[in-house]
Amino acid sequence: MIRILGTGEQDIAYAIDLLNSAQVVALPTETVYGLAGDATSVPAVSRIFSAKGRPGHNPLIVHVADITMAQSLGLFDDISLALAAAFWPGPLTLVLPLQPNTPIAPQVTPGGRTIALRQPAHPVFQSVLSAFGRPLAAPSANPSGMMSPTTAAHVCAGLGEVIPAVIDGGPARIGVESTVVQVSNGKIYLLRPGGIVRDVIGAAVGMDIVSGAPASEILASPGQLQSHYAPRASVRLNATHADAGEALLAFGPNEPAFTGPKINLSPDADLGQAAANLFAMMRQLDQADIKTIAVMPIPMIGIGEAINDRLKRAASER
Repeated sequence: MIRILGTGEQDIAYAIDLLNSAQVVALPTETVYGLAGDATSVPAVSRIFSAKGRPGHNPLIVHVADITMAQSLGLFDDISLALAAAFWPGPLTLVLPLQPNTPIAPQVTPGGRTIALRQPAHPVFQSVLSAFGRPLAAPSANPSGMMSPTTAAHVCAGLGEVIPAVIDGGPARIGVESTVVQVSNGKIYLLRPGGIVRDVIGAAVGMDIVSGAPASEILASPGQLQSHYAPRASVRLNATHADAGEALLAFGPNEPAFTGPKINLSPDADLGQAAANLFAMMRQLDQADIKTIAVMPIPMIGIGEAINDRLKRAASER
């Protein structure tokens, strides 16, 4: 059974002992909870894939303690350095050319010549990275393809029988995964919208952000599979009403009349609040005896782009 750890020194030391033994530990981040393992250890990375049931072709994000550790793993151009300076630590992942002869386990970057790197802002994850001294691969701490966990209880519900420990750092502040970008040929490509919105990224470096990825036959980062973030129930988007037998995931002050299961991401139409609530509220509705979650329209502005991305993938054919 999974052991739920606190954030004190002894519990963090216990988690680091597990990591040093090539085990995995679920850790809080500012985005969602991650399933962390030593990114330089083949057994540890294999345990991440096995615990999640993750497809072997889907790469992992590697979390680093600082820019020095990051530069030992990836080749930074001037634009990527400027992005790291502006947004690290924080919810921005940079996809970079892989440094020659890195110690990273090959499953982290399956068949690819790039590596996805992030310096997380959560103090618990920072403490673990600093004490551990090596990079940590950490996808979301949930069964592959399912909704990401934003609390330790979500981790326990999904992986409690297959991982040894989770550090309970409270609810994730942002609630959706990191934004993933890649610099190629002097352009910034948005591979996955997330916790930092595209306009803020572009403004920091004075550049427009290109949607999509540079041409490649290999996935450069996670979060690009068509079906992902899914509840057990099917998902119906842009709903103006909910039918009998459905649950309603509402947004804003103008909810349609409905007597069935319903919950509102943000009655005040606050997109940041909606992002923080998204996965937790979808999980809550998924506990009801329903086959479909009807989701009201979410504005495609700011972090609404990331919310809509997660909902679109959750609604895709599985």
